[in-house]
Amino acid sequence: MDAATAKTIIDIHCHTAGIGAGNSGCFISPAMRRSWRYKVFLKAFGVTERELLQEGDGLVMRRTSESLAASQRVSAAVILAVDGAVDDKGELDRARTEMFIPNEFVAAETARHPNLLFGASINPLRRDALERLEQAAADGAVLLKWLPSIQHFDPVDRRLTPFYLKLKELGLPLLTHTGSEKSFTKAQNHLADPERLRLPLSLGVTVIAAHAASNGRNQGESNHRRFLRLCGEFPNLYADISALTQLNRLTHLQRLLKHPELFGRLLYGTDMPIPNTAAVTPFGFPNRLSPRRILEISRIANPWDQDVALKEALGVPEQIFSNAQSIIRL
Repeated sequence: MDAATAKTIIDIHCHTAGIGAGNSGCFISPAMRRSWRYKVFLKAFGVTERELLQEGDGLVMRRTSESLAASQRVSAAVILAVDGAVDDKGELDRARTEMFIPNEFVAAETARHPNLLFGASINPLRRDALERLEQAAADGAVLLKWLPSIQHFDPVDRRLTPFYLKLKELGLPLLTHTGSEKSFTKAQNHLADPERLRLPLSLGVTVIAAHAASNGRNQGESNHRRFLRLCGEFPNLYADISALTQLNRLTHLQRLLKHPELFGRLLYGTDMPIPNTAAVTPFGFPNRLSPRRILEISRIANPWDQDVALKEALGVPEQIFSNAQSIIRL
């Protein structure tokens, strides 16, 4: 273990879940509950629906914190709220929202666990978006997370300019999903085109492209190529490496690491709880890792430690594991 990275890594991309138990304010749409994804995610979080009903949705974060505390490599994780779609009045539109995890719930629960950090989520079309943004910062948010393709807004919309300027004023980086979204039952993937981030980038917002726009296409061009072009134009564009070891993205990390000029702008993330599913396994890299190394990594019990070891073995340099500390709002 490298002493420089022993227990100092921050995971900037970690999810939580909730069904409304314990007055959390969370909800899952009927369509999402019927989906196969629902049971997979509960199992990955290490909880059952019955346990949540008995103990409340905070149980997910408690178990996340306990697992993280057992890690030898990762010291903290940013837990991401998920705002929903909004209606024409700027109010939450439950009918068009598949998952809602409110800021208030995540802020309160992360405050209970020193190794969990608050990642806020605010649909910028909410009528009180600026007030919500200021409140999130006051509550200790270290970044703001967006999923435009399921929150149904366009990042290029110039009505969002005051929101972007407030983000910049507060020093909150914007972590926004880029590329195709497949964790929900439906998505408007054109809204996660990295080219749609030109407005916040031009205004000086620190933008983190989640998953480095590693999959999908827009206007006949790969999202990854569109992301790389923006990197050449905007030094305030960063990316996280979460999800890049999933079986459906096996070549994406290798492709990204061919650009050492970006190493100072890549941040460590897991997309937890995905590493707790069959979608991520060292056995998916027989052409990159020796059988012995694959077995060694597979025997690492802690999911964060296994994730770090796998990414190190695939060539992620030490610098990337420590970049987050100078980017997120600690």
